[in-house]
Amino acid sequence: MLSYYSRLSAEVYDMDKPVGHSFGDIEFYKERLEEVKGSVLEPAAGTGRILIPLLESGIKIEGFDVSSDMLKICRGHCEERDLNPLLYEAEMASFTSDKKYEAIIVPTGTFLLLYERDKSLQALVNFKKHLKDGGKLILDLIMPGDFDIGRVSVKTWECANGDVITHENKLAEVNFIHQYTVSHGRYEKWRNGTLMQTELERFPLRWYGVEEFRLILEQAGFQNIIISSNYEHGRYPEGADEIITFEASVFK
Repeated sequence: MLSYYSRLSAEVYDMDKPVGHSFGDIEFYKERLEEVKGSVLEPAAGTGRILIPLLESGIKIEGFDVSSDMLKICRGHCEERDLNPLLYEAEMASFTSDKKYEAIIVPTGTFLLLYERDKSLQALVNFKKHLKDGGKLILDLIMPGDFDIGRVSVKTWECANGDVITHENKLAEVNFIHQYTVSHGRYEKWRNGTLMQTELERFPLRWYGVEEFRLILEQAGFQNIIISSNYEHGRYPEGADEIITFEASVFK
């Protein structure tokens, strides 16, 4: 069975995108959450790349992730910084909490990991359910870069102890009807020329049209929708290579 953000994948993510590494998103989310005084939730918080800087800036943020390996790394980073946020294992479509949040954030296209339409719609309804009256959802989307089936890319990372991790990624499927791609990844950890560990990963990723997603948010009950591009608030996207951010409010 192919894994999903398991041990090697999580380790590579933490090296490639360490805590505080920003695509412009950390600064953008800090600004958009500046007036939020209550609790913020980050579904799919991963290794804490964004959660920890927001926490250190004074934002009352907690998070969850479907990957126990990602959460283990996140908890370690928090302990190093004497931080103790609430972190737990859960899925976006089914998490439950007695708490209502003033904001829920899903940065950097993470929402697209819900490649099945029903689950993505369930997640939006679940977000709305867990937001306070007047609360807001801020969520990033990205467009697929290309549809070259069979395309293979290889990357290499050197660990602190001298081990080497390689990642071979192959685009295996493009489903134009249901709007998702599937990539197959192979992670390998090497030590002095000896293969120590191998991990296979199936990585699906959904895509949406800009106005399509606006309609989906409206149908889910969100209002006052603002669309931004490349973390410039209110600038409508002009190209498919831009990161697209939706900000929407809930009024009950």
